[in-house]
Amino acid sequence: MTELQHRPRPDAARLKALSERRDGPGVRRILTHLGLAAMTGAAVLAAPGAWWLLPAVAHGIVLVFLFAPLHETVHRTAFRTGWLNRVVGDVAGFVLVLPPRWFAAFHFAHHRFTQDPERDPELATPKPTTLVGYAWIVSGIEYWFRTVRGLLRRARGIAPDAFLDDRLRRRSIAEARAYLALYGVLAAGSVALGSDLALRLWVVPVLLGQPFLRLYLLSEHWGCPTVRDYWANTRSTVSLAPVRWIAWNMPNHAEHHANPAIPFHALPAYAELMKGARVHESPGYAPFHAGRIADLAAGRAGPV
Repeated sequence: MTELQHRPRPDAARLKALSERRDGPGVRRILTHLGLAAMTGAAVLAAPGAWWLLPAVAHGIVLVFLFAPLHETVHRTAFRTGWLNRVVGDVAGFVLVLPPRWFAAFHFAHHRFTQDPERDPELATPKPTTLVGYAWIVSGIEYWFRTVRGLLRRARGIAPDAFLDDRLRRRSIAEARAYLALYGVLAAGSVALGSDLALRLWVVPVLLGQPFLRLYLLSEHWGCPTVRDYWANTRSTVSLAPVRWIAWNMPNHAEHHANPAIPFHALPAYAELMKGARVHESPGYAPFHAGRIADLAAGRAGPV
């Protein structure tokens, strides 16, 4: 009997119930997420002198993990109401310099071709194979270089990504130009007012917070096999409640790839329903990275 045959097979009615999209859970989660950002931002402003850099790390972590609602909104599962998905996606995408229309096309290609070295766009940036490469990826510098360069190229009308058809290419170019115009207005306004608020409450914090997001994201697929089975090519990570909260339950990542129609608030129930289906599970982010660092040091870590 194959491994697939051993997996639980929930009935269609149960899956339909778990896949129901609702506004309430998403509204509560984004309001508390933004409320936490307001608290950490207030701590940045209240800190004396250079001490503001300490709360800026916490503030940056809260900001960069707006990637979680961005991810959920491109799946249209954060909220039942369409405009809520669009507004939250645009706000989160603006903070992360990751426009949601382009990211949606990128991400859906990743879902279709997960761990396919030829077609998964996430693998266009290979995973690190050396300790130096690992430090480069985790620093977040590689992310900002790649992301800003892509935004600038699309704003110039250059959008060669294979996952973009003509319609999506036009939308991505227009979106990049709109985002750049807004960044320009924000920068010009800051200079005109002599204000450093954008630097203290956004730019510096997201630079400081990005390494934590990189560490989190590396666990999702790195080292998983190049097979079509979503339960095998994706890793779930056992994590603490605060991590599950700020990541909108995406540590249940194998479950998400196995059934991306299930909203974040129903993923824990789906994970329980499919208990035993995971092929790759890490007992935590620290053990995962300790193991990967050992593999890198021994020359065993591959680029997938």
